[in-house]
Amino acid sequence: MITGLALTMGAVLLLLLLLGFPMKVPLLAAAWIAIVGFEPFRYANPEILIQQWITGIQPAALIAVPMFILAAEIMSRGQAADRLLDWVMSLVGHRRGGLPMTAAVSCTLFGAISGSTQATVVAIGSPLRPRLLRAGYPDSFAMALIINASDIALLIPPSIGMIVYGVVTGTSVGELFLVGIGPGLLILCLFCVYCRVAAGRLGIQDQPKADRQQRLGATRRALLPGGFPLIIIGGIYSGLFSPTEAAAVSVLYACFLEFVVYRELPLSALFGIARSTALVTAVVFVLVGAGQAFSWVISYAELPQILVQGVFGLEESSSPTRILISIAIATFVGCMFVDPIVVILILAPIFAPVAAQAGIDPVLVGTVVTMQVAIGSATPPFGCDIFTAIAVFRRPYMEILRGTPPFLLILLACSALVIAFPPIALFLRDLAFR
Repeated sequence: MITGLALTMGAVLLLLLLLGFPMKVPLLAAAWIAIVGFEPFRYANPEILIQQWITGIQPAALIAVPMFILAAEIMSRGQAADRLLDWVMSLVGHRRGGLPMTAAVSCTLFGAISGSTQATVVAIGSPLRPRLLRAGYPDSFAMALIINASDIALLIPPSIGMIVYGVVTGTSVGELFLVGIGPGLLILCLFCVYCRVAAGRLGIQDQPKADRQQRLGATRRALLPGGFPLIIIGGIYSGLFSPTEAAAVSVLYACFLEFVVYRELPLSALFGIARSTALVTAVVFVLVGAGQAFSWVISYAELPQILVQGVFGLEESSSPTRILISIAIATFVGCMFVDPIVVILILAPIFAPVAAQAGIDPVLVGTVVTMQVAIGSATPPFGCDIFTAIAVFRRPYMEILRGTPPFLLILLACSALVIAFPPIALFLRDLAFR
């Protein structure tokens, strides 16, 4: 009976996805069919799906999601993102591979503001891709760099993926924010090394070096935008405010910069920014609610235990490394086909109990899941960042993918390193909380 339930729910999900239904429909349809048609739910009322949907969006930590999205929208439309980009360019732009290094570092900095890979592709890709092309870099390299460097935004706090994972599994969002920094910086360093090698192989001429006065000017212009990471990370870990309160403070700070200090963004633009934020937030919250309903059904039917034992052969006695590798593979493959948030909502309730029983630090599991979610979002065939890039850069699908393999190999190598050497992720958390 349970095997039939798992196969039926999987078939419903796959069929409705192939028919083009938005992800919330397959999630709720599979959950509803399970309740009305299978033995474990004989006494369950289908209305419980609505209750679970509402329950899914009740955690206070989710308030941070629209706040961080709103702050990122304000800054990407204003001057802050450009000022950060110019500052990084003044520091490393003259080095071999300096321009693509600037792209990678700028994606990291903007990720520390937005927490969103797609927002980073738009904010950094639009101004930097033309510069890379003028410098002589192939378009496939430029687009692949921007798409994959944006993955760092899901690791560097404030990560929306980390927030959702923390809500779904009950893991501390504050600790999750800290463990993303080490892997994010590791990816950034390896990307910069590859950019330097690629520039030498392509014979790209170095950019003119900024003089001392230009660097000082760029630094002064970037001081205020650079305050975002300090406000978010410093405020949380100094105890001034919680992650949710940090999100609200980041919005206030973004409004202060763009509407009071810089004054280049008209106040009338705030309505459009708020509307865009509302649309994105609505999509996220609908998915989170539907995911909670789906997660309740599979948990009630004890499907997680059956799936991890039957499909992955995992048990309590399985080694932590084997469990983490299984989690990484399942999450990575899932994100190749569906939205990263959906993957977290579906897979986190399946794997988190097994990892907990095996004694694996839940924060480390969250790091592995978020890394794979980030990588999968830029991986074919259906990585969400790929289609964001298609819309922004207006280039064909295959052209955008052509330069991806080297970056994908670097990302997978970083994942393997984190699994093999957990202190890469856990060092800062242990320093702050242990």
